[in-house]
Amino acid sequence: MDSNVLIWSIVALATAGVIVRPWRLPEAFWACLGAVLLVAFGLLSWRQALTGVLKGTDVYLFLTGMMLLAELAREQGLFDWLAAKAARAARGSPTRLFALVFGVGTLVTAFLSNDATAVVLTPAVAAVMRAADAKQPLPYLLTCAFIANAASFVLPISNPANLVVYGSQMPPLLHWLPLYALPSVLAVLATYAALRLSERRRLTQPIAHDVEIPVLSGCGHLTAWAIIVTSAVLLTASAFGIALGLPTFLAGTVTAVIVFLCSRSNPLTPVRNMSWGILPLVAGLFVMVEALAQTGATAALATLLHGLIQQSAPAAAWLSGIVVAVGCNLVNNLPAGLLAERTMQFATVPERVRAAFLIGIDLGPNLSVTGSLATILWLTALKRDGYHVTAWAFLKLGVVVMPVALVLAIAGAFAFR
Repeated sequence: MDSNVLIWSIVALATAGVIVRPWRLPEAFWACLGAVLLVAFGLLSWRQALTGVLKGTDVYLFLTGMMLLAELAREQGLFDWLAAKAARAARGSPTRLFALVFGVGTLVTAFLSNDATAVVLTPAVAAVMRAADAKQPLPYLLTCAFIANAASFVLPISNPANLVVYGSQMPPLLHWLPLYALPSVLAVLATYAALRLSERRRLTQPIAHDVEIPVLSGCGHLTAWAIIVTSAVLLTASAFGIALGLPTFLAGTVTAVIVFLCSRSNPLTPVRNMSWGILPLVAGLFVMVEALAQTGATAALATLLHGLIQQSAPAAAWLSGIVVAVGCNLVNNLPAGLLAERTMQFATVPERVRAAFLIGIDLGPNLSVTGSLATILWLTALKRDGYHVTAWAFLKLGVVVMPVALVLAIAGAFAFR
Protein backbone atom coordinates (compact mmCIF):
# COMPACT_ATOMS: atom_id res chain seq x y z
CA MET A 1 0.00 0.00 0.00
CA ASP A 2 1.23 3.51 -0.80
CA SER A 3 2.70 5.20 2.30
CA ASN A 4 0.59 8.34 1.84
CA VAL A 5 -2.59 6.27 1.68
CA LEU A 6 -1.54 4.41 4.82
CA ILE A 7 -0.82 7.67 6.66
CA TRP A 8 -4.20 9.09 5.73
CA SER A 9 -5.93 5.84 6.73
CA ILE A 10 -4.28 5.74 10.16
CA VAL A 11 -4.97 9.42 10.80
CA ALA A 12 -8.59 9.09 9.68
CA LEU A 13 -9.24 6.04 11.86
CA ALA A 14 -7.49 7.57 14.88
CA THR A 15 -9.47 10.80 14.48
CA ALA A 16 -12.70 8.81 14.22
CA GLY A 17 -11.70 7.05 17.44
CA VAL A 18 -11.18 10.40 19.18
CA ILE A 19 -14.66 11.55 18.15
CA VAL A 20 -16.68 8.33 18.53
CA ARG A 21 -14.71 6.74 21.41
CA PRO A 22 -15.37 3.06 20.61
CA TRP A 23 -15.63 0.80 23.66
CA ARG A 24 -15.65 4.01 25.74
CA LEU A 25 -11.89 4.24 25.55
CA PRO A 26 -10.69 7.81 26.19
CA GLU A 27 -9.92 10.21 23.36
CA ALA A 28 -6.22 10.28 24.28
CA PHE A 29 -5.95 6.51 23.70
CA TRP A 30 -6.94 6.82 20.04
CA ALA A 31 -4.75 9.85 19.35
CA CYS A 32 -1.72 8.17 20.92
CA LEU A 33 -2.50 4.87 19.14
CA GLY A 34 -2.50 6.70 15.81
CA ALA A 35 0.85 8.32 16.65
CA VAL A 36 2.39 4.99 17.72
CA LEU A 37 1.16 3.21 14.59
CA LEU A 38 2.66 5.89 12.36
CA VAL A 39 6.07 5.30 13.95
CA ALA A 40 5.65 1.49 14.14
CA PHE A 41 4.93 1.22 10.42
CA GLY A 42 7.94 3.38 9.57
CA LEU A 43 5.77 6.17 8.18
CA LEU A 44 7.28 8.65 10.61
CA SER A 45 10.64 8.40 12.36
CA TRP A 46 10.73 8.71 16.12
CA ARG A 47 12.70 11.93 15.72
CA GLN A 48 9.96 13.39 13.51
CA ALA A 49 7.33 12.22 16.02
CA LEU A 50 9.27 13.86 18.84
CA THR A 51 9.52 17.05 16.80
CA GLY A 52 5.73 17.00 16.42
CA VAL A 53 5.25 16.48 20.16
CA LEU A 54 7.63 19.30 21.08
CA LYS A 55 5.81 21.73 18.81
CA GLY A 56 2.95 21.58 21.29
CA THR A 57 5.01 22.59 24.34
CA ASP A 58 3.39 26.01 24.71
CA VAL A 59 -0.08 24.45 24.43
CA TYR A 60 0.73 21.81 27.10
CA LEU A 61 1.96 24.47 29.53
CA PHE A 62 -1.11 26.64 28.85
CA LEU A 63 -3.53 23.74 29.35
CA THR A 64 -1.83 22.58 32.53
CA GLY A 65 -1.92 26.04 34.08
CA MET A 66 -5.54 26.65 33.11
CA MET A 67 -6.69 23.22 34.30
CA LEU A 68 -4.97 23.78 37.64
CA LEU A 69 -6.62 27.19 38.07
CA ALA A 70 -10.03 25.78 37.14
CA GLU A 71 -9.66 22.82 39.49
CA LEU A 72 -8.61 25.08 42.37
CA ALA A 73 -11.67 27.26 41.72
CA ARG A 74 -13.89 24.17 41.71
CA GLU A 75 -12.33 22.74 44.87
CA GLN A 76 -12.81 26.02 46.73
CA GLY A 77 -16.44 26.25 45.60
CA LEU A 78 -15.96 29.40 43.54
CA PHE A 79 -18.04 28.20 40.58
CA ASP A 80 -20.84 26.87 42.82
CA TRP A 81 -20.89 30.25 44.55
CA LEU A 82 -21.06 32.17 41.25
CA ALA A 83 -23.84 29.96 39.87
CA ALA A 84 -25.87 30.23 43.10
CA LYS A 85 -25.41 34.00 43.07
CA ALA A 86 -26.78 34.07 39.52
CA ALA A 87 -29.79 31.95 40.54
CA ARG A 88 -30.55 34.23 43.49
CA ALA A 89 -30.18 37.33 41.30
CA ALA A 90 -32.70 35.86 38.83
CA ARG A 91 -35.45 36.26 41.48
CA GLY A 92 -37.48 33.34 40.13
CA SER A 93 -37.34 34.43 36.48
CA PRO A 94 -36.15 31.64 34.14
CA THR A 95 -35.25 34.08 31.37
CA ARG A 96 -33.23 36.24 33.74
CA LEU A 97 -31.43 33.17 35.08
CA PHE A 98 -30.71 32.08 31.50
CA ALA A 99 -29.12 35.46 30.77
CA LEU A 100 -27.10 35.40 33.98
CA VAL A 101 -25.78 31.88 33.38
CA PHE A 102 -24.88 32.95 29.85
CA GLY A 103 -23.04 35.97 31.25
CA VAL A 104 -21.11 33.94 33.81
CA GLY A 105 -20.21 31.42 31.09
CA THR A 106 -18.92 34.23 28.90
CA LEU A 107 -16.64 35.53 31.64
CA VAL A 108 -15.34 32.08 32.57
CA THR A 109 -14.63 31.27 28.92
CA ALA A 110 -12.94 34.60 28.22
CA PHE A 111 -10.63 34.52 31.26
CA LEU A 112 -10.24 30.78 32.05
CA SER A 113 -10.72 29.14 28.62
CA ASN A 114 -13.63 27.25 27.12
CA ASP A 115 -12.51 23.96 28.68
CA ALA A 116 -13.02 25.44 32.17
CA THR A 117 -16.59 26.37 31.22
CA ALA A 118 -17.27 22.85 30.00
CA VAL A 119 -15.57 20.94 32.82
CA VAL A 120 -16.17 23.06 35.90
CA LEU A 121 -19.01 25.51 35.30
CA THR A 122 -21.36 22.85 33.87
CA PRO A 123 -21.51 20.77 37.10
CA ALA A 124 -21.98 23.98 39.11
CA VAL A 125 -24.94 25.00 36.92
CA ALA A 126 -26.38 21.47 37.22
CA ALA A 127 -26.20 21.73 41.02
CA VAL A 128 -27.96 25.09 40.96
CA MET A 129 -30.67 23.69 38.69
CA ARG A 130 -31.43 21.07 41.32
CA ALA A 131 -31.37 23.65 44.12
CA ALA A 132 -33.68 25.93 42.11
CA ASP A 133 -36.00 22.99 41.36
CA ALA A 134 -35.81 23.78 37.63
CA LYS A 135 -38.28 21.63 35.70
CA GLN A 136 -36.41 22.31 32.42
CA PRO A 137 -32.69 22.43 33.24
CA LEU A 138 -31.36 21.71 29.74
CA PRO A 139 -31.55 25.29 28.35
CA TYR A 140 -29.20 26.46 31.10
CA LEU A 141 -26.86 23.49 30.65
CA LEU A 142 -26.82 23.93 26.86
CA THR A 143 -25.71 27.50 27.45
CA CYS A 144 -22.46 26.19 28.97
CA ALA A 145 -21.64 24.29 25.77
CA PHE A 146 -22.53 27.01 23.28
CA ILE A 147 -20.92 29.94 25.08
CA ALA A 148 -17.75 27.87 25.60
CA ASN A 149 -17.24 28.04 21.84
CA ALA A 150 -18.90 31.37 21.04
CA ALA A 151 -16.76 33.37 23.50
CA SER A 152 -13.53 31.51 22.78
CA PHE A 153 -11.88 34.25 20.72
CA VAL A 154 -12.63 37.15 23.05
CA LEU A 155 -9.01 36.91 24.24
CA PRO A 156 -6.00 34.86 23.14
CA ILE A 157 -6.32 32.84 26.39
CA SER A 158 -9.98 31.95 25.82
CA ASN A 159 -9.30 28.77 23.83
CA PRO A 160 -6.22 26.52 23.48
CA ALA A 161 -7.12 26.31 19.78
CA ASN A 162 -6.07 29.97 19.49
CA LEU A 163 -2.52 28.99 20.41
CA VAL A 164 -2.69 26.14 17.91
CA VAL A 165 -3.92 28.27 15.00
CA TYR A 166 -1.42 31.09 15.53
CA GLY A 167 1.48 28.93 16.74
CA SER A 168 4.53 31.12 17.34
CA GLN A 169 2.88 34.07 15.58
CA MET A 170 0.31 34.88 18.28
CA PRO A 171 -0.45 38.62 17.94
CA PRO A 172 -0.02 40.93 20.95
CA LEU A 173 -3.18 41.76 22.90
CA LEU A 174 -3.37 45.32 21.58
CA HIS A 175 -3.37 43.86 18.08
CA TRP A 176 -5.80 41.07 18.97
CA LEU A 177 -8.51 43.24 20.51
CA PRO A 178 -9.17 45.55 17.51
CA LEU A 179 -9.29 42.49 15.26
CA TYR A 180 -11.54 40.24 17.36
CA ALA A 181 -13.53 42.56 19.63
CA LEU A 182 -16.40 43.16 17.21
CA PRO A 183 -16.52 39.56 15.89
CA SER A 184 -16.61 38.31 19.50
CA VAL A 185 -19.42 40.65 20.49
CA LEU A 186 -21.43 39.67 17.41
CA ALA A 187 -20.81 35.95 17.97
CA VAL A 188 -21.83 36.11 21.65
CA LEU A 189 -24.95 38.21 21.03
CA ALA A 190 -26.05 36.10 18.04
CA THR A 191 -25.54 32.90 20.03
CA TYR A 192 -27.54 34.28 22.94
CA ALA A 193 -30.38 35.46 20.70
CA ALA A 194 -30.58 32.15 18.81
CA LEU A 195 -30.51 30.07 22.00
CA ARG A 196 -33.02 32.32 23.74
CA LEU A 197 -35.41 32.11 20.79
CA SER A 198 -34.97 28.36 20.32
CA GLU A 199 -35.45 27.56 24.01
CA ARG A 200 -38.24 30.07 24.69
CA ARG A 201 -40.87 27.39 25.39
CA ARG A 202 -38.72 25.62 27.95
CA LEU A 203 -37.91 28.91 29.63
CA THR A 204 -41.47 29.47 30.83
CA GLN A 205 -41.26 27.09 33.79
CA PRO A 206 -40.83 28.99 37.10
CA ILE A 207 -37.80 28.38 39.28
CA ALA A 208 -37.24 28.76 43.00
CA HIS A 209 -35.96 32.18 43.98
CA ASP A 210 -34.74 31.31 47.47
CA VAL A 211 -31.66 29.39 46.33
CA GLU A 212 -29.20 28.90 49.16
CA ILE A 213 -25.86 30.54 48.42
CA PRO A 214 -22.94 28.49 49.71
CA VAL A 215 -20.45 30.25 51.93
CA LEU A 216 -17.31 31.17 50.04
CA SER A 217 -14.38 30.63 52.37
CA GLY A 218 -11.45 32.96 52.77
CA CYS A 219 -9.42 30.61 50.57
CA GLY A 220 -12.20 30.78 47.98
CA HIS A 221 -11.98 34.57 47.94
CA LEU A 222 -8.21 34.25 47.68
CA THR A 223 -8.61 31.92 44.71
CA ALA A 224 -10.92 34.40 43.00
CA TRP A 225 -8.40 37.22 43.46
CA ALA A 226 -5.58 34.96 42.28
CA ILE A 227 -7.50 34.22 39.09
CA ILE A 228 -8.10 37.94 38.52
CA VAL A 229 -4.40 38.67 39.01
CA THR A 230 -3.49 35.74 36.74
CA SER A 231 -5.77 37.09 34.02
CA ALA A 232 -4.07 40.48 34.32
CA VAL A 233 -0.63 38.85 34.09
CA LEU A 234 -1.62 36.87 31.01
CA LEU A 235 -3.17 39.89 29.34
CA THR A 236 0.03 41.82 30.04
CA ALA A 237 2.11 38.97 28.59
CA SER A 238 -0.15 38.94 25.54
CA ALA A 239 0.19 42.71 25.17
CA PHE A 240 3.97 42.32 24.91
CA GLY A 241 3.72 39.37 22.51
CA ILE A 242 5.06 36.85 25.06
CA ALA A 243 4.08 33.20 24.52
CA LEU A 244 1.27 32.38 26.96
CA GLY A 245 2.19 28.81 27.91
CA LEU A 246 4.89 29.39 30.53
CA PRO A 247 3.19 32.42 32.22
CA THR A 248 -0.05 30.41 32.49
CA PHE A 249 1.76 27.42 33.99
CA LEU A 250 3.66 29.57 36.48
CA ALA A 251 0.52 31.50 37.45
CA GLY A 252 -1.37 28.27 38.08
CA THR A 253 1.49 26.85 40.13
CA VAL A 254 1.91 29.97 42.28
CA THR A 255 -1.87 30.15 42.85
CA ALA A 256 -1.91 26.50 43.87
CA VAL A 257 0.90 27.04 46.41
CA ILE A 258 -0.89 30.06 47.92
CA VAL A 259 -4.21 28.20 48.17
CA PHE A 260 -2.55 25.14 49.69
CA LEU A 261 -0.87 27.29 52.35
CA CYS A 262 -4.19 28.98 53.06
CA SER A 263 -6.38 25.88 53.21
CA ARG A 264 -3.75 23.40 54.43
CA SER A 265 -5.39 20.86 52.14
CA ASN A 266 -3.79 17.96 50.33
CA PRO A 267 -1.90 19.53 47.41
CA LEU A 268 -2.30 16.36 45.36
CA THR A 269 -6.12 16.49 45.35
CA PRO A 270 -6.60 19.09 42.57
CA VAL A 271 -3.69 17.60 40.65
CA ARG A 272 -5.33 14.16 40.68
CA ASN A 273 -8.68 15.62 39.58
CA MET A 274 -7.29 17.45 36.56
CA SER A 275 -8.15 16.09 33.11
CA TRP A 276 -4.62 14.93 32.32
CA GLY A 277 -5.81 12.97 29.30
CA ILE A 278 -6.01 16.24 27.36
CA LEU A 279 -2.21 16.49 27.16
CA PRO A 280 -1.49 13.12 25.44
CA LEU A 281 -4.53 13.76 23.24
CA VAL A 282 -3.04 17.02 21.98
CA ALA A 283 0.42 15.45 21.66
CA GLY A 284 -0.98 12.61 19.54
CA LEU A 285 -2.77 15.11 17.31
CA PHE A 286 0.45 17.08 16.80
CA VAL A 287 2.23 13.89 15.71
CA MET A 288 -0.55 12.97 13.26
CA VAL A 289 -0.47 16.43 11.69
CA GLU A 290 3.32 16.08 11.41
CA ALA A 291 2.72 12.87 9.45
CA LEU A 292 0.16 14.55 7.19
CA ALA A 293 2.77 17.18 6.37
CA GLN A 294 4.97 14.37 5.03
CA THR A 295 2.29 13.48 2.47
CA GLY A 296 2.39 16.98 0.96
CA ALA A 297 -1.20 17.63 2.02
CA THR A 298 -0.49 20.89 3.81
CA ALA A 299 1.66 22.15 0.93
CA ALA A 300 -1.15 21.38 -1.52
CA LEU A 301 -3.69 23.13 0.69
CA ALA A 302 -1.34 26.11 0.97
CA THR A 303 -1.05 26.31 -2.81
CA LEU A 304 -4.83 26.21 -3.15
CA LEU A 305 -5.24 28.87 -0.45
CA HIS A 306 -2.60 31.11 -2.03
CA GLY A 307 -4.42 30.89 -5.36
CA LEU A 308 -7.72 31.87 -3.75
CA ILE A 309 -6.10 34.82 -2.00
CA GLN A 310 -4.58 36.03 -5.27
CA GLN A 311 -8.04 36.05 -6.86
CA SER A 312 -9.86 37.64 -3.92
CA ALA A 313 -8.73 37.87 -0.30
CA PRO A 314 -12.27 38.50 1.06
CA ALA A 315 -13.65 35.54 -0.89
CA ALA A 316 -10.78 33.38 0.38
CA ALA A 317 -11.54 34.45 3.95
CA TRP A 318 -15.25 33.66 3.68
CA LEU A 319 -14.63 30.31 2.00
CA SER A 320 -11.88 29.35 4.46
CA GLY A 321 -13.93 30.30 7.52
CA ILE A 322 -17.01 28.40 6.39
CA VAL A 323 -15.15 25.30 5.20
CA VAL A 324 -13.09 25.10 8.39
CA ALA A 325 -16.18 25.68 10.55
CA VAL A 326 -17.99 22.75 8.96
CA GLY A 327 -14.84 20.63 8.69
CA CYS A 328 -13.94 20.79 12.36
CA ASN A 329 -17.21 19.02 13.12
CA LEU A 330 -15.95 16.10 11.04
CA VAL A 331 -12.43 15.89 12.51
CA ASN A 332 -12.60 18.01 15.72
CA ASN A 333 -11.27 21.54 15.86
CA LEU A 334 -7.84 20.75 17.35
CA PRO A 335 -6.57 18.71 14.38
CA ALA A 336 -8.37 21.13 12.06
CA GLY A 337 -6.57 24.01 13.79
CA LEU A 338 -3.21 22.26 13.48
CA LEU A 339 -3.78 21.69 9.76
CA ALA A 340 -4.87 25.30 9.33
CA GLU A 341 -1.77 26.59 11.11
CA ARG A 342 0.54 24.39 9.06
CA THR A 343 -1.21 25.42 5.83
CA MET A 344 -0.90 29.11 6.66
CA GLN A 345 2.82 28.64 7.33
CA PHE A 346 3.31 27.79 3.66
CA ALA A 347 1.07 30.52 2.26
CA THR A 348 1.24 34.29 2.58
CA VAL A 349 -2.01 34.88 4.47
CA PRO A 350 -3.52 38.33 5.04
CA GLU A 351 -4.58 39.13 8.58
CA ARG A 352 -8.32 38.93 7.87
CA VAL A 353 -8.00 35.53 6.23
CA ARG A 354 -6.20 34.18 9.30
CA ALA A 355 -8.94 35.72 11.45
CA ALA A 356 -11.60 33.93 9.40
CA PHE A 357 -9.72 30.65 9.92
CA LEU A 358 -9.64 31.17 13.68
CA ILE A 359 -13.30 32.19 13.87
CA GLY A 360 -14.26 29.06 11.95
CA ILE A 361 -12.11 26.86 14.21
CA ASP A 362 -13.51 28.39 17.42
CA LEU A 363 -17.14 28.94 16.46
CA GLY A 364 -17.74 26.06 14.03
CA PRO A 365 -17.94 23.43 16.84
CA ASN A 366 -21.28 24.88 17.91
CA LEU A 367 -22.77 22.86 15.07
CA SER A 368 -22.32 19.39 16.61
CA VAL A 369 -21.10 17.51 19.68
CA THR A 370 -17.98 16.33 17.81
CA GLY A 371 -16.71 19.81 16.95
CA SER A 372 -14.48 20.63 19.91
CA LEU A 373 -12.82 19.09 22.91
CA ALA A 374 -14.80 21.48 25.13
CA THR A 375 -18.12 20.11 23.84
CA ILE A 376 -16.94 16.52 24.31
CA LEU A 377 -15.91 17.37 27.89
CA TRP A 378 -19.28 19.07 28.40
CA LEU A 379 -21.10 15.88 27.39
CA THR A 380 -19.02 13.91 29.88
CA ALA A 381 -19.83 16.41 32.64
CA LEU A 382 -23.54 16.16 31.81
CA LYS A 383 -23.53 12.37 32.04
CA ARG A 384 -21.91 12.50 35.46
CA ASP A 385 -24.85 14.59 36.66
CA GLY A 386 -27.44 12.30 35.12
CA TYR A 387 -28.31 14.40 32.06
CA HIS A 388 -28.18 13.26 28.45
CA VAL A 389 -28.19 15.22 25.19
CA THR A 390 -28.21 13.23 21.95
CA ALA A 391 -26.03 14.15 19.00
CA TRP A 392 -29.18 14.68 16.92
CA ALA A 393 -30.75 17.04 19.48
CA PHE A 394 -27.56 19.11 19.62
CA LEU A 395 -27.28 19.19 15.83
CA LYS A 396 -30.85 20.45 15.44
CA LEU A 397 -30.05 23.31 17.77
CA GLY A 398 -26.58 23.85 16.32
CA VAL A 399 -27.96 24.32 12.81
CA VAL A 400 -29.93 27.26 14.16
CA VAL A 401 -27.27 28.75 16.42
CA MET A 402 -23.93 28.38 14.65
CA PRO A 403 -24.38 29.65 11.05
CA VAL A 404 -25.78 33.07 11.97
CA ALA A 405 -23.07 33.65 14.57
CA LEU A 406 -20.39 32.51 12.12
CA VAL A 407 -21.54 34.83 9.32
CA LEU A 408 -21.82 37.83 11.63
CA ALA A 409 -18.42 37.16 13.22
CA ILE A 410 -16.59 36.86 9.89
CA ALA A 411 -18.38 39.97 8.63
CA GLY A 412 -17.27 41.73 11.84
CA ALA A 413 -13.64 40.86 11.08
CA PHE A 414 -13.95 42.85 7.84
CA ALA A 415 -15.80 45.80 9.38
CA PHE A 416 -12.63 47.77 10.10
CA ARG A 417 -9.55 47.61 7.91
